[in-house]
Amino acid sequence: MRIVLQRVTGASVAVDGDVIGAIDQGFLVLLGVCESDTEEIADKMVDKLCRLRIFEDENGKTNRSLKDVGGALLVVSQFTLYADCSQGNRPGFLGAGSPEFANRMYEYVLKRCGGYVEKVEHGKFGADMKVELVNDGPFTLVLDSDTLVKKKKM
Repeated sequence: MRIVLQRVTGASVAVDGDVIGAIDQGFLVLLGVCESDTEEIADKMVDKLCRLRIFEDENGKTNRSLKDVGGALLVVSQFTLYADCSQGNRPGFLGAGSPEFANRMYEYVLKRCGGYVEKVEHGKFGADMKVELVNDGPFTLVLDSDTLVKKKKM
């Protein structure tokens, strides 16, 4: 599972010109799923995502979590996070999970995120989406289960 997380002061996602999800302060989360992902991996990734302390405290230190600041999540499926660009100039996407599996994991992640924060907005799986954001900082992180979860099991 791969997540690109951007701390935002606002973000929205639209399909066919209609905004279907929007947040103010929080995280825009681009979520990619691969076939080897499991609910256990998703649980650990969501826990890491929602507990990250990357908002400033009263001393200007990044020491506050999403919950601490009353932030929200906007989660958008993003199979292109598993693009393979090693051969030629056209990316391959064989590393991404099948649409059925990826959608199931996406829905699972959305449900799990709801256990951490009150507001979880989302895109539409498989749709052509337009995402807008105001990156705060900018502050962007990449979370990869290969380094955060899977290697720890070895």
